[in-house]
Amino acid sequence: MIVTVTRSGGFAGLTAHGELDTSFQPDAARLEAAVRALDQGRLGSGLPQPDRFVYRVEVRDGGDARHLTVAEQDLDQTTAWLLERVLGS
Repeated sequence: MIVTVTRSGGFAGLTAHGELDTSFQPDAARLEAAVRALDQGRLGSGLPQPDRFVYRVEVRDGGDARHLTVAEQDLDQTTAWLLERVLGS
């Protein structure tokens, strides 16, 4: 499973990008569980607020791909960990 995250916005308006292939990670099971838990309906509208980040996530698993947008104010603890893990890779 390949997870791509692009973070934009924030006070300075900087963009960060990261990509992670979960199959080569020692915590692959935790990463993949966090990816499976991503649910746009549960994570809110994805609409930005002033000086806050917006995360665009793409998940590719085999031939399937899905995209979602998550606003910083809508992050839960698991999703925040996943996004920072991918961005830090």
